Amino acid sequence: MMSSWKRTEVRRGREYLVQPVSAASAQKEYVCPGCGGAVLPGVAHVLFWRPDGVLGDEADLASRRHWHNHCGSIA
Repeated sequence: MMSSWKRTEVRRGREYLVQPVSAASAQKEYVCPGCGGAVLPGVAHVLFWRPDGVLGDEADLASRRHWHNHCGSIA
């Protein structure tokens, strides 16, 4: 479950959807693509994904990546 409003951001000339995930909603472990470290359950973080994939919305959502807040701020 996601915990906050998603927004659109442009990073390196490309558009991404960004959605914060609260600590209470973070229930699984992920690997942060920014630093390669674990995003642990119970740690607030952000989701990034491209909204314009040619395979449709379902594929776009499947391509979401979980970033630490501090790593996502420099993505």
